[in-house]
Amino acid sequence: MRTIETIALPIATIAKFDVAFSHICLRHRFSLPVANVSKGISHSGDGHLYLVIGLLAWLLDKQHGQWFLWVGLVAFAMELPIYWVLKNSVKRRRPKELSEHLPAFITPSDRYSLPSGHTAAGFVMASVIHHFYPELGAFAFLWASLIGLSRILLGVHFFTDIIVGAVLGSLCASFAIDIVGVSG
Repeated sequence: MRTIETIALPIATIAKFDVAFSHICLRHRFSLPVANVSKGISHSGDGHLYLVIGLLAWLLDKQHGQWFLWVGLVAFAMELPIYWVLKNSVKRRRPKELSEHLPAFITPSDRYSLPSGHTAAGFVMASVIHHFYPELGAFAFLWASLIGLSRILLGVHFFTDIIVGAVLGSLCASFAIDIVGVSG
């Protein structure tokens, strides 16, 4: 039987790794220029572009476009409430709150860090793109990964926040594809 102590040890180890990794990413002489580039990458994951991509697919691809849009809407309808419940249940503090030596280059839109909503949304979109347009899959997953990395480089998320966000987004897209019942 697992006790609180056996559960707390891996969590403490993960937290130490996250803070150490963030120190490497945020405490170097190029932090500010990297953060400036990261702002643009992160902004591409704010959500506006996902709607544009969905509408363009719907308008331009008569064979798959409406299904692409529908699967995307179903996936986001699942991802957003799960993200919100997780974030407000776990209540993991942001990097700057856990270490006074970690800068934050932007002000996050909410209080807690786990999971990364930008990363979850990016992986929803990348997974849906990959399903319907596999030739664009590598680019889409690279873009989603860069969105996640940008959130670390901006000082608002830890590495494990990004991993959990990526898993959440990928699973929601997979479930949405199954629910809608459409092949690529």
